[in-house]
Amino acid sequence: MKHERLSPEIIETLNTWLADAAKTELNDPTATCLTTIGKDGMPDARMVLARIIDSKGFAFFTNYESKKGEDLITNPTAAMCFHWKSLLRQMRVKGQIEKTSDAESDDYFNGRPRGSRIGAWASIQSTHLPSRADFETRIKFFEDKFAGIDNPPRPPHWGGFRLIPTRIEFWQQQEFRLHDRLIYNFDGNEWSKEKLYP
Repeated sequence: MKHERLSPEIIETLNTWLADAAKTELNDPTATCLTTIGKDGMPDARMVLARIIDSKGFAFFTNYESKKGEDLITNPTAAMCFHWKSLLRQMRVKGQIEKTSDAESDDYFNGRPRGSRIGAWASIQSTHLPSRADFETRIKFFEDKFAGIDNPPRPPHWGGFRLIPTRIEFWQQQEFRLHDRLIYNFDGNEWSKEKLYP
């Protein structure tokens, strides 16, 4: 995969929109709807937080053994849709998926609250949970296991994925639904730009 994927022009627009969203979307301005394709060929969508957004793409973190993790390992393509309602904007992204480096996953994990780190060990994400008590028992087990350890290590089944874009759309709502749609497409070597009818 080629890194430093995003062009300076895309990065400039992206950074402006993210800065605007940080001012108006007080709860999780980097929340995005992530869509994956399962083994059965069916799409699945859920909200995630894009924790690293840079010239390489859009990274988020999860349990690799979760439903989304299995989807992305089986079919390493995905789409994201950021919706900033207060700004009347959305950004749609699709592309290829790769795992983040161990160093990136460690850096992010080590910045999480201790309770979230314990939770990453305790949750068998996306599997059947007989009762809340079972989950609490697992939490207690890992709290005891890491008692006296301020920084529990990252579980081997937990880390990041990065969506490396091949297409990005910046969508701005306009009056009478005459919206502005700016599309960037990557052909493997360079980006092209076009407008679309709303």
